Order: sequence, then C-alpha cells, then structure tokens
Amino acid sequence: MRVVFRQLLTLLCLLMTLPAMAGEQVRVGAYHFPPYVVKPESAAPEGVLPDLLAALNALQSNYRFTLVPTSVTRRYRDLQSGRFDLILFESPRWGWQNTAYTSLDLQIQDAEVYVALAEPGRDQRYFDQLKGKRLALYNGYHYGFAGFNANQQFLREQHNAVLTYSHDSNLLMLMRGRADIAVITRSYLQHSQRSDSQRSRALLVSQRLDQVYQHHALFAPDSALTPQAFAELLLALNQDGQLDALFRGYHLVVPERQIHE
Repeated sequence: MRVVFRQLLTLLCLLMTLPAMAGEQVRVGAYHFPPYVVKPESAAPEGVLPDLLAALNALQSNYRFTLVPTSVTRRYRDLQSGRFDLILFESPRWGWQNTAYTSLDLQIQDAEVYVALAEPGRDQRYFDQLKGKRLALYNGYHYGFAGFNANQQFLREQHNAVLTYSHDSNLLMLMRGRADIAVITRSYLQHSQRSDSQRSRALLVSQRLDQVYQHHALFAPDSALTPQAFAELLLALNQDGQLDALFRGYHLVVPERQIHE
C-alpha cells in the first residue's frame, strides 16, 4: 500500500509541474538564410530566430516555441496548410499575395545592398547600371531591381543572374571573377565584414540600396498564437531592452518603435 501511495504522490508531483514545462506548442517556420537562421534542420540551429525563440521560451511557460524546417520556396504552402503557425522576418511583398495570413509589423529593418570587387578607378557609379553585369543572387529571394519577381528563368534571362543558396557563395563568386555584382543582405554583410577584415577590404559596397524592408511576422489563419498575443510577448521580452539588444547584435536596425499589428 505504501508503494502505491508513493507512486501516486510521484505522479501527482509530475502532473503539477506539466503546465510550466509544456505550454501550448507554437510552430515557427524556418529556412536557411543567415543571419536569421543557420541550418534549421540541425540539432542546434543558430541565428536571430533560434535566439529569439529561446528567449521567449525562457520568458514564459504559456507557449512553447519550436522550429519547423521549411524551404524558401515551400514556405508559402506550409503556412497555408498549417504545417506551422507563423513565420518571422518576412515581408508581405515577398510572394505572399496568394496566401491567407494575418500579420504583425515587428518594426525591425534590414536591407539589400549591391557589392562588387574594389578595383582601381571603380567607385559608386559602378552600381548605377546593372544591365550587362553578371549578378549573383540568392535563389528564391525577391529583389527590388527585378520588381520582386523571384522566378529563376526570369532572373537568368532578363538579369544575367546566377542563383545560389548561400551569401558566402555569392561573395566568393565576386572574389573569383565569376560575377560582377552580388546583392547581399546588409545584416549578413556587416557580420561578414566584422569577422573577415581581409575580404571586407576587397569589396566595394554600394550606398544605393536594392530595397529596405520592415520585417513582419505572418500567422496562419488557424494559428495557435494571435498577432496581439505575440506582440505582448515581444513587449514583455523588451522590458529591459533584451529584444532590441538581440536584434542589434545581428546588425538589424531597431528604430524607436511600438510593436503593432
């Protein structure tokens, strides 16, 4: 009888701790795109998004945020089908026109910049004309100069583009003379310049921007988490400036802001 009682007591203690450990699961779509996510399918993904979700999980126990790997081209139908509840660091201009969602403006800015090799006599005027130059682009991404048309055939035929799945590959193509201009995410480029000063000195970075964008969170129609509830979590996380410090650590621009739908 005592053994049964101890077992029941142990089970009761476990049940009492479940709400703090579990919470409602919120699935967040993620595809490889540094510095936002690096290898989301791995056991220890890195980047802005994994760091943000870890901070949110440490902040509270009502929701448990988990990464769901997707791809840059599959993410639309994965959100539509409910494979995940939301996807972060997106822009409604990036091919979401035919997908049902609700959104939250995160009030975080990033940009795309043109990059070329720094050569004698080459200055900012080199970026005035893209036509006739070989462009290294990230496959599946939407660029301002192309009217946000990410179609591979269009980019190859109309803009002489070579498409890869890596910022580093595009920068290496510049270094090896296989491309004239690469279009690189500003936050990633600033991180790369800080970690590789030699390569940084070899590059000419445009003052002209391809696009500046305000990041949004996009929610599936039946998401387990509403935009309003998520905004409240982000505001709570930033009570001591933790959220802004995280974003600035990844070279994202955080203006004076109030997160809102």
